[in-house]
Amino acid sequence: MARPRRSTDETALFVRIPSAEADKLHRAANVLGAPKRELITKLVARYVDPENPATLSQLGGTESEMSVGRAWFRPAEELEILTPAQLAGLLQVDEEQVIALAEKRELPGRKVGEEWRFSREAILAWLAQDE
Repeated sequence: MARPRRSTDETALFVRIPSAEADKLHRAANVLGAPKRELITKLVARYVDPENPATLSQLGGTESEMSVGRAWFRPAEELEILTPAQLAGLLQVDEEQVIALAEKRELPGRKVGEEWRFSREAILAWLAQDE
């Protein structure tokens, strides 16, 4: 008797896996009373998302063992409040020069206790204004 056609969109997948893992899959299917196809489908749905490197890392592959052909990065979030050292990096000047300009009130900033702090937004607006 022929199997009934499935109404879902499916693709045939033929792979070879190590015997030990194939045996584990076979035993799990028997214990759960589920087809191997269903177990594999659930595993792929849960652990394989090529758009999310976190789920791919759960697979346990290393770059040399498994490559997805993509590089992932997130730009560092910009800080809203800057220290003199951070502002010096942004302005590409010495930290001492930042402190001297702040003390002369030529840079928008505030002293918090004994330390200077600067708003990134205020500094960028200051840079943009005409002299």
